[in-house]
Amino acid sequence: MTATRIPTTTATTATTTATAANGAGARMSARRKVLWGLQIFLAAFLFFASALPKFAGQADAVESFDLIGWGQWFRYVTGTVEAAGAIALVVPRLAGLAGIALIGLMAGAALTQILVLEPAWALMPAVLAAVFAAVAWDRRAESRQVLHALRGALRR
Repeated sequence: MTATRIPTTTATTATTTATAANGAGARMSARRKVLWGLQIFLAAFLFFASALPKFAGQADAVESFDLIGWGQWFRYVTGTVEAAGAIALVVPRLAGLAGIALIGLMAGAALTQILVLEPAWALMPAVLAAVFAAVAWDRRAESRQVLHALRGALRR
């Protein structure tokens, strides 16, 4: 018995490559959709449930920042970073950079919970940091483009 060899043509190779690309694109699309849902939810949470109470001087926010001991000015700085991060999370070109910045904010929040406030609550900012890391990773191409454009603008 001899093996029959089927000749490979350019059309066959192109079809196989297109099918593989569509499969990868569908997976990426599903991941991106899930991340977009999380980004929108977290942006709303950061803006409405975290930043606005800080700006409005909600009693528990004022009390928390009194316990931290850095003064109420730090409440406004934290609220500003949260609001800016929330807005940037829903701007596709800025979402990755927002994710990176918010990882830093969440690291500070986790450390503050552990060292000053309530250690049991440190898990929440740690989980949020993991989601922001996934956003930053998924949007790394856009982040590179923004940083490249900024470098070019600074050189002029």
